[in-house]
Order: sequence, then structure tokens, then C-alpha cells
Amino acid sequence: MIRFALVLQANVTRSYQVVALVFVAMILLPFLLLTRAGRRQIGLVWPARWWSVLLGGVVGVVSCAGLFYLASLCFGLTESNPLVYISRTYKVPTVLTADTRRLFFLIYAGTSMVFSPIGEELFYRGLVHECFRASLGNARATLLDSAAFAVVHLAHFGLVYSGSGWHFLLGPSLLWVAGLFISCLLFSLARAWSGSILGAMTAHALFNVTMSYFIFYHIL
Repeated sequence: MIRFALVLQANVTRSYQVVALVFVAMILLPFLLLTRAGRRQIGLVWPARWWSVLLGGVVGVVSCAGLFYLASLCFGLTESNPLVYISRTYKVPTVLTADTRRLFFLIYAGTSMVFSPIGEELFYRGLVHECFRASLGNARATLLDSAAFAVVHLAHFGLVYSGSGWHFLLGPSLLWVAGLFISCLLFSLARAWSGSILGAMTAHALFNVTMSYFIFYHIL
């Protein structure tokens, strides 16, 4: 709930420094709460199959591209499109030259490859998944961690802020949550293929980089 509220505030202020601290806390949690054996259990090991890590990256690119094109087909490049709304929360110049566009793309893509993929994958595909796997089984735990991830991202889009206040976009938010839920299932597959949480991190990181590409080269 704290992360949800902080993201909502950041959408208004366009300042994500405090949100970044939440991701840092997520990264530290396994090292603060778990033994070495526990960290291995959540997937903090070297991949057994490095080619699967690369395949996970491809999955991340494809899942983000699919979400963007489906949202564009349904809602066009309006603020009912999740990537368009998210782009409005970025603190960038109104007019971008080729050089400044490239610079801001590299800044946002670089940060989006590090903080959220590492922190969120350790938390959702790692800690949350393993907490419920013993009692629910692997398949149900995967559905649960994917659903939790997707729902918390309503703070990024779904509950949106405009000059007249906060609004909930039911149809667009359903598409957003469903798209993220499916993407998370693919992140879990990437973890299973590689035998390491690094597979899920790579898929997530390339999803975020692809989102930055569409924002800076198709929207802004």
C-alpha cells in the first residue's frame, strides 16, 4: 500500500526518487530476511541455461510490444492508452530534439532496467512466490504473484490523475492489468527456463526498455 500511494503521488509530482527507494528496499529484503539457502530457493543462483536468459529477454520485448499495439488499436494514442498516460508522468522537455530524445531515452531506459526489474522480481517471483508455493503449489503461487504484481500497477495506470482530479478508467485498466498479468506469467516461464531469478529479471528489464522505446520514439 505504501508503494501504491507513493507511485500515485509521483504521477502528480513527476518525481520518482522516493519510489526508487522502495525498489532498493525490495532488492535488500532477501539479503536481510533470508539465509543463503533461502536466497537459493527464491532463485538467486547462476542460470543453468544462459540461452534461456536471452530467450527471456525476447519474451519481455514481445510482451511489451503486444501490449502497446493492442492498447493503441483499442484506444489510439490517447491517455486511455497506458503507455501514453505513463509518458505524461515523465519529467522531460516539451519539445525533444534528436539528441535530447536519445539522451532521455537512455536515462529512463537505463534506470528502468535496474531498479524495478531487480527489486520487483526478487519480491514477486522470489519472496511472494516461495511464500505460497509450499501451500498452494507452484502453478497457483505463480498465478498469485502475477496477479499481485498486475494489481499494484494500477497505481501507474488505471487510477489516473488529470487537472480535474483522480479518475478510474475501467476498460483501459482491465487491458493494462490483463496485459501485465500475462507478462508476469511469461516472466515466471523465463525463470523456470533458466533455473534462476535472473531469467525473470532479464525479461522484465527488456519489457521496460521496450516500453521506454515506444514512449520516446512513438509517443513523445
